[in-house]
Parts: sequence; structure tokens; C-alpha cells
Amino acid sequence: MSPIKAVISDFGGVLTTPLMNGFASFQDRTGIPAGALGTAMQSIAEADGAHPLYELETGRLTEADFLAKLETALEPELGHRPEMHRFAEIYFDALQPNETMIELMRDLRDRGYRMALLTNNIREWEPLWRSMLPVDEIFEIVVDSGFVGLRKPDRPIYELTLERLGDGIAAADCLFVDDVEVNVDAARELGMTAIHFRDSEQAIREVEQALSAAN
Repeated sequence: MSPIKAVISDFGGVLTTPLMNGFASFQDRTGIPAGALGTAMQSIAEADGAHPLYELETGRLTEADFLAKLETALEPELGHRPEMHRFAEIYFDALQPNETMIELMRDLRDRGYRMALLTNNIREWEPLWRSMLPVDEIFEIVVDSGFVGLRKPDRPIYELTLERLGDGIAAADCLFVDDVEVNVDAARELGMTAIHFRDSEQAIREVEQALSAAN
């Protein structure tokens, strides 16, 4: 096993409380069921030939256009056209920094590991999520799907992260942490050591075990 030289972390759901908290809060505060949102996005995907969330996360669809499409698709289901403009505000109000994992990442940086953040995110949301944690203090590389036009679990965004780490960093030199299993599987297929985050205690234990085994 190659020594691990770099740690690549997801943002939402790893360095924050679970993302489902945001969707649950939106449902509670607007009365729009999560199931209706899913149905609306599926109908948009069928009409457009592309999933609107994926298009949003790669910057091919603006937040304003995404929300307008959702309003239109939700109208027949709800019987009225909903107001979606507060989606980001409500979503982020429900998320909190996961201080335990943030401290782990800070410690790994101090121990000399190269640090990268790899996130599927929304271009217009960058000021909101960056304000939640000391991104630039901990991570030397940030790869945000909304700005690079690629998203996990597609292989090119992992390859771009390796390219930006540079200095001969290969997939086998990296430890990857994400709360979405398909993203973890993709990292493993590329040759990374990958941890599926389920809770902080489990993730920290598995990260330390992986680093100890490799180094």
C-alpha cells in the first residue's frame, strides 16, 4: 500500500450536519413535501433530457432558472405556484458546521497531509457555504462542481482534483471521505483509499486506521 500523502474531503454532510436536515427544514417551513420536490425534478429531467439538480451543480443551469423550473413543475402537483426564492436561506439555516470533523481536517493539515476539498455544490451558494468553516485555512485546493462543470461521482472531477494537487500525487496517495456511497465507490475505483462517512466517531476511527495502515 502506498503511503497516504493527501486527504480529500467532501463538504456537505461531512463537514456539516446531514444535508437532509436542510430539505426537512424546507418542507416544514414551506409545506412543500420532499416527495413533491423529487417528483417535480424527475418531470423536469424527463422533459429536458437532463436532471435539473445535476445541471445546477455543474453550473449549466443558474439557481434562478432552477427554481423557476421547480415552481412550474410543482404548480400542478400543489394546485398553486409556490415561492421558491428562499430555498437557499432555509436550507442553510438548518445546517451547522460539524466541528468534530473540521477539527480532524485541521489536525491532518498540521500533521503534514496535503488537503483538498471536493464538493458538489451550487455556484451561487459559494458565499453561504464558505462562511460556515475556515476553508482556506485548512484546504489548499478547493474543487467546486459549480465552477468546474463536473460533478461526483463522475471520474473527471476526481482526476481534476489530483491534477490540482500536483507534485506527483496519484490516486493511490489519497484518502477520500464522503457521505454519499456512490461517490466513495467512484474514488475506490480510481485507486483511492475511501471512507464512507456515516457519523463522526466512525469516520475518525476509519480515517486513523487507514492512515496508520498506509503509513
